[in-house]
Amino acid sequence: MHEILVLYYSRQGSTAALARQVCRGVESVAGMQARLRTVAPLGASGPESDVPNSGPPYATHEDLTSCAGLILGSPTRFGNMAAPLKHFLDGTGALWLSGALADKPAGVFASTQTLHGGQETTLISMMLPLLHHGMYLVGLPYTEQALSATQSGGTPYGATHVAGLSGPATLCDSERDLARALGARVAQLAARLERSA
Repeated sequence: MHEILVLYYSRQGSTAALARQVCRGVESVAGMQARLRTVAPLGASGPESDVPNSGPPYATHEDLTSCAGLILGSPTRFGNMAAPLKHFLDGTGALWLSGALADKPAGVFASTQTLHGGQETTLISMMLPLLHHGMYLVGLPYTEQALSATQSGGTPYGATHVAGLSGPATLCDSERDLARALGARVAQLAARLERSA
């Protein structure tokens, strides 16, 4: 089994809900398994704890080097990824120097409170370090019917969710479908790359 790392940060549960659907998409691909990880919240002097109170474990650099692909998720903070995820990525300089993530597939997903809350810029902010690491970016094509039908989240850049007043972890059908499609697409590319290696 090859693992796809699904790495996210979530405060209210929306991004975590997307992450679980991304994992379902990954695991729909034969021979692929999702490894769900999060990052520590930041306090005034850095990460708050080495052990999460609940949910998945905090990611390590070993999770990144051992994965066959990576899918990042974050809530939107002023059109950008959340600081805890950026803090984690900023610490991957040694992996960049060694090329540990080069030629692996990657995708991104995000959640916002409002429809025009910066979803696409948040996705792009997560793509930039992945490009610097030499990863292959995977998006969502319009052959995914939910992308044209959605009345809420969903972009060609990656899966998204609009929390609005529906409650933080209540994904609509199209958001769920697109999150699963993203997971499956990254896993499919990882499987192809593994076979051709």
